[in-house]
Amino acid sequence: MLNIVISLIITFWVGFLIVKKYKPQPVLFIAGLVLMFTAVLMGFGAILPAKQSTGSVIFDAYEFIKQTMSSRAAGLGLNIMAVGGFARYMDHIGASKALVKLTIKPLLALRSPYLVLSGGWVLGMLLGLCINSASGLAMLLMVTMFPILVSLGVSRLSATAAIATTLCLDWSPSDTGTILSATTAGIDPVLYWTNYQVPIAAVVIPVVAVLHYVVQKWFDKRDNHVVQTSEIVTAETDEKLPPMIYAILPALPLALILIFSSLWIDWIKMDIIKAMFIGVSVGMIFEYVRLRDGKKVLGDIQSFFDGLGLQMANVITLIVAGETFAKGLVTIGTIDAIIASAQNSGFGAVGMILVMIGIIAVSSVVMGSGNAPFFAFAALTPTVAAKMSVAPVVMLLPMHFAASAARAISPITAVIVVASGMGGVSPFDVVKRTAIPMLGALITIIAANFFFFY
Repeated sequence: MLNIVISLIITFWVGFLIVKKYKPQPVLFIAGLVLMFTAVLMGFGAILPAKQSTGSVIFDAYEFIKQTMSSRAAGLGLNIMAVGGFARYMDHIGASKALVKLTIKPLLALRSPYLVLSGGWVLGMLLGLCINSASGLAMLLMVTMFPILVSLGVSRLSATAAIATTLCLDWSPSDTGTILSATTAGIDPVLYWTNYQVPIAAVVIPVVAVLHYVVQKWFDKRDNHVVQTSEIVTAETDEKLPPMIYAILPALPLALILIFSSLWIDWIKMDIIKAMFIGVSVGMIFEYVRLRDGKKVLGDIQSFFDGLGLQMANVITLIVAGETFAKGLVTIGTIDAIIASAQNSGFGAVGMILVMIGIIAVSSVVMGSGNAPFFAFAALTPTVAAKMSVAPVVMLLPMHFAASAARAISPITAVIVVASGMGGVSPFDVVKRTAIPMLGALITIIAANFFFFY
């Protein structure tokens, strides 16, 4: 019982500091080390098996961090860094903006402004397959789609709420959470996407689209907003964009990953890293043809390298820090105690899955981040799933999706803050309008996961 109390105190301390905007990586590292050392001192467990031990308890903890960092940086980390570098390069050369600009045009054929809003949200979800950053995608849509929605008569709050919840499912095969989830579950990311994520998304997307239509229209009517069409003025002029042919570039790696896989051409091997490097190479060719300036084209590749470094600094370190915290919880015996309690209480696997989803969802809202809590708890999932006799993916999939959906209810998460700031509205007013669609998404995620995979 004492180990549970200690774990709860440390966990609440972690949550409190992250809510107070402390850097999550060092907080998680410190918490993990404290839990590991406490476990050894109080006789709850050992950090490393005897054969792997360095001979010193203190050194064992840092040996675990070293091993985890080495394995993550070489495998999962390189995938994530390649994705981050590619995304930064696409943004730098304007290809991401060209993709958004091109795809929003068909929406103008819809008559009702709220149909355009719902259709715009669906479009944002599809664009999320190519643009993996929720806040980055929101910024692009705020300078392209937002002026169109407002000019069609939708309120600024409704338009902001719809745009801020695009990518409420991190469902791209090149998304960092997807890669981590698939790797942890022992499944190829492409198969994880096609066999597990797509069926869930196919149910969630129409549900949330309908909820946005109903909820935003109701809120606008309640606030006495008058729907009045005005002249469409976009913040991005055509002169600032590259040729529209650039719109194919952000989608190129995704196409390569799907084409050269078990879905179609399986005799040619393709992975995420190669696809991203090929995408960058094609982008450089496009840039040279357009600019005829080899020095600038080669110099602009620095944005790709900067993106690699940012992912290492921000995402990979967060994953390793989360695994260190998880290791502390395992070492001190908290996870075994929780599983035993769930089994004794009669919850079983279903109850444990719901508990894990609940923890992730609440943590995402409180912390303002989907990645931080999911990365912290993902490493625990195979152990929990094995003891509950379920496949790890059945727990990881709803946890991952719940994290991304719940963050859109938090007024302190980056995508809400960014979209609200650009829309000139309060983030607290925005989350009032995102709450119902995202709660609908959470319920649908859980129901669909049990229906399809349990």
